[in-house]
Amino acid sequence: MDIKAHLQQLRQHMAAHGIGAYLIPSSDPHQSEYLSAHWQSRAWLSGFTGSAGILVITADHAGLWTDSRYFIQAARQLEGSSIALHQQQIPHAPEHIAWLRTHLAPGSTIGMDGRLFSLQQARYLEKQLAEQQFLFDYTLDLITPIWENRPPLPAEPIFEHDISYAGLSRTEKLGQVRQLLAEKSANSLLCCTLDDIAWVLNLRGNDVECNPFFLAYLLVLPSEVILYADALKMQPRLRDTLAADGIILRPYAAIENDLENLPASIRILVDPAGTSIQLYACLSLASVTEAPNPIALQKALKNTTEIHHIKQAMRKDGVALLRLFRWLESCLQRGEHCTEYTLSETLRAFRAEQPLYRGESFPAIIGYRANGAIIHYRPEPDHAAAIQPEGILLLDSGGQYLDGTTDITRTIPLGLPDAEQKRHYTLVLKGHIALADARFPEGTVGMQLDTLARLPLWKQGLSYGHGTGHGVGFFLGVHEGPNGFAASAATSRGNTPFQAGMLTSNEPGFYLEGAYGIRIENLVLCVPAPEDGFLQFETISLFPIDTRLIEPAMLEETERAWLNDYHQKVFEQLAPLLHPDEQAWLRDQCRPI
Repeated sequence: MDIKAHLQQLRQHMAAHGIGAYLIPSSDPHQSEYLSAHWQSRAWLSGFTGSAGILVITADHAGLWTDSRYFIQAARQLEGSSIALHQQQIPHAPEHIAWLRTHLAPGSTIGMDGRLFSLQQARYLEKQLAEQQFLFDYTLDLITPIWENRPPLPAEPIFEHDISYAGLSRTEKLGQVRQLLAEKSANSLLCCTLDDIAWVLNLRGNDVECNPFFLAYLLVLPSEVILYADALKMQPRLRDTLAADGIILRPYAAIENDLENLPASIRILVDPAGTSIQLYACLSLASVTEAPNPIALQKALKNTTEIHHIKQAMRKDGVALLRLFRWLESCLQRGEHCTEYTLSETLRAFRAEQPLYRGESFPAIIGYRANGAIIHYRPEPDHAAAIQPEGILLLDSGGQYLDGTTDITRTIPLGLPDAEQKRHYTLVLKGHIALADARFPEGTVGMQLDTLARLPLWKQGLSYGHGTGHGVGFFLGVHEGPNGFAASAATSRGNTPFQAGMLTSNEPGFYLEGAYGIRIENLVLCVPAPEDGFLQFETISLFPIDTRLIEPAMLEETERAWLNDYHQKVFEQLAPLLHPDEQAWLRDQCRPI
């Protein structure tokens, strides 16, 4: 990849269009976090492969803005590219805007592909830069002309997610959507977000790595529902089933023309955060109501059928992890060569042995020693550390099953840990337990709860640079909104009130650059508490938390009790699925402290 040559080509196109700055985000026309290969233009142009970041190109500067999860990775991948790394101080904050304000001449034109920016982002950009009298051109796709052999749009099959897993039919879900629209005085909905479309229609696909999504738009109108997707990706039987349920199929590319021709009688709800500025511009005739997509909250509140299946998926996932860690122990004892990448491939194989497995929920993060401090580190075949019987290993991984999505992190010592490592690990564990054991009034938001996980570290002058947790889908995205635990109210993860049925990760950590990373992650289900008007969490991930890194004197009795109770639950849930020798290993891992 010749990054400098591609930047020169891009600047030539910018000059031809009179563009002072060109913005390339980590996004697609559906405002997705994880992208199909066709839309990974920021990664293609810069060489930086992290999931978050924006590239800003001017005539004399190329800069990448990303957050602390990716500082180490980005520095490595940008080396020698002529692209400067700008370290964001606040995750997800658009700090490139301040740079544009001070480095771009007033009256300049800022160009971008309007398909890749939400209405909300475009408005915020214009508001923040109003004094500079910049012009904004959202019609410019300057990547396609210079990206030779660009991957085509994916054409993977679309398939039914059976109601035995989903719990509700698509007609029932769409009926709920119409009721929610009526409450907003709307009679129609434009839905662009892939996870929401997949969930509400009980359909899944394979267009995005590790995410069972398919490229589509959904238009719910007063008397019909239109799915904009490639019909050739569906078997005839599925097309007939959708037709019987009143779903009309239209070509994926037909969405813009159809929106332009909606009559004035249409009162359509549009989510500014999930709808591109380009699609919004097509709604010239219809009456528009702006509000969060109601499907997102529907999807976040897991129904009883989904909850039942998710708990079964956690049991299977625990078995796969148990077999992986036993395999690793055996390798190290025999002195066999094992790398981070070997471990990731072996974990994938153990998960694949489990019923209903459909792949990873994200590429496994397996960081040995210093690599564990790279928060989103992904081992590659030719660039993976050899694992030795010493140091600390961090393993963050998840699986996609027809009956649930998993995400779990464990940190283990491979040798004798020192006092500092034990102190850091125990502080992270104390924060994890504080959040897992929280009881809180209805209406409490993620930012309030996030603090509980950080307090033990804060008291020691320590912290971590990522959110404490994100929502998790049901055989959908491993990152799902609107719920989560975040230190800022700037995102939905920080300002969304928790409700019973929400599934969220609990994953505080600590990272010592150049030495090791520590993270302990379980998924927690929000459930009613015994007291009226209060909620609490039920931890549903099932695998032992390593006790060899714990400094017992740092734990309160209530924290010991929580850990022992959790380990008893893990043993009771997993033991019936194991062979006798595996049961013995698990019993030792779950012994009380």
